[in-house]
Amino acid sequence: MSLIPRFARLGPVALALWLAGCATTPRPVIDHGVDLTPMPARPVASQLAPGWERGVFMEIFVRAYQDSNGDGIGDLQGLTQRLDYLQALGIKGIWLMPIMKSADRDHGYATTDYRDIETDYGTLADFDTFIAAAHARGIGVIIDYVINHSAAEHPLFANARSGPDARYRNWFVWDKSPPAGWDIWGKHPWYPAGAQFYFGTFGPHMPDFNMRNPEVVKYHEDSLRFWLNRGMDGFRLDAVPHLVENNAVDWNDQPESRALTAGFTRLSKSYPRRYVVCEATAKPEDYASDTICGGAFAFGLQYEIIKAAKGDAEAVAKVADYFRTASPNMATMLSNHDIFAGQRVWDQLAGDTARYKLAAASYLLLPGTPFIYYGEEVGQAGIPGLEGDFPIRGPMSWSSEPGAGFSKGTPFRPTAPNAAQQNVVSEQARPDGLLAFYKAMIALRNTLPAIARGSYEHASVQGSALSYQRRLGKETVLVAINYGSAPASLDIAQLPANRSAEARYPAHAAKLRSNEKGQLTLALAPQSVAVYRLVD
Repeated sequence: MSLIPRFARLGPVALALWLAGCATTPRPVIDHGVDLTPMPARPVASQLAPGWERGVFMEIFVRAYQDSNGDGIGDLQGLTQRLDYLQALGIKGIWLMPIMKSADRDHGYATTDYRDIETDYGTLADFDTFIAAAHARGIGVIIDYVINHSAAEHPLFANARSGPDARYRNWFVWDKSPPAGWDIWGKHPWYPAGAQFYFGTFGPHMPDFNMRNPEVVKYHEDSLRFWLNRGMDGFRLDAVPHLVENNAVDWNDQPESRALTAGFTRLSKSYPRRYVVCEATAKPEDYASDTICGGAFAFGLQYEIIKAAKGDAEAVAKVADYFRTASPNMATMLSNHDIFAGQRVWDQLAGDTARYKLAAASYLLLPGTPFIYYGEEVGQAGIPGLEGDFPIRGPMSWSSEPGAGFSKGTPFRPTAPNAAQQNVVSEQARPDGLLAFYKAMIALRNTLPAIARGSYEHASVQGSALSYQRRLGKETVLVAINYGSAPASLDIAQLPANRSAEARYPAHAAKLRSNEKGQLTLALAPQSVAVYRLVD
């Protein structure tokens, strides 16, 4: 295979890096059409502001975000055109669902090429342009990296399934007969191929890599460096508790999986100021440890936040308690691209925007790194009548135009049923709408260091109202949320004594003052949020 076409697709930044390293870079290795070239580390410090990873992220499905060429499919050029919107919203980070070439040609988790862009999305040059444009706006970018499995159509698996003596047979997991006793989410995870069986945690279309094979680990390490060398700001590591299965009983979250995850994280963070967050549904708090991943999604918390927003007193207490013990490295959310994490927030709250705002404030003001799922900020609904995850992966609602402003052509999937009312253009005209509220909450995080990086102290639940303090240096921020349908009067204690409390939200609220014992009384309207800043 000629190497010219591959390197001709490099963007100017990556091409310059490649040319500069030619003297030390091993000769390119292409086997069965797969780039196996070793990738030397070129750790350049991030140009983003320190602490960028404590800002608010937007999770984006490129296929569903913005179509630039009218083919009905979102792409990188379209996403680049929308960066000004994200910057104005206050977003500091973007998580892109898989953008590498895939067999599914949709969600992207069935990878066929770990070092190239999905054709529908554009080229590596488009990606370089997008990264540079995001960085110019102070926005970092992380991408989904699917370590556990490839697509069944991956060229190396095609070789592996050709027979026991195939060159890449040992890159995947095989057995002579389907072992007894296995059950992963109601399915037996061993599938026939010729006279033997291969293992697929997520089904026959996505065979598991053999992560006990050092060649496989090295391939992933080199592929991670491929993206880091292009200026990537980090990764969302997919399904890391499933990297190694020991037997039918000990298959989830094994010590070997944790060790591998820690190694991939160390590699990523050897590039200064990079960020890694892991999908680890089993024990996410463990994976948030600096010794494993350093960041993990707070699965389970989102359910309690939604229930609290509906006025469930027990859930309010659970929200209050979560960060008493959980690491501030947790990544918080209300929903994401997987239906098991919950439907679109609009559907969970039946379009009740007052309760929607309570849910948004709940996670945007807590410790951790918040991740907004695209369209959440304008109340985008799920698509009825579709199965699985498809209802929550619809085109972005930009306007009330045909195609919801997502595409001039026919969108690859139906637009949201409420797109005519709940869209960016409509919300931008509503000073008291969801988008304005999200922008206000994000601005608090961006302008008050104690919200972004401070401690979590003195959490208290009084009736259906929650209050807590965030502290950093001499700054104390008091947050109070009344989830109830009646007014609330809160007795706040353990504040800095004799200090003025300046209202930061709502901005028109009167100033308060703590007494000599560090106490004050705070009146809250029904279903409301209040944020005050005190300075020692």
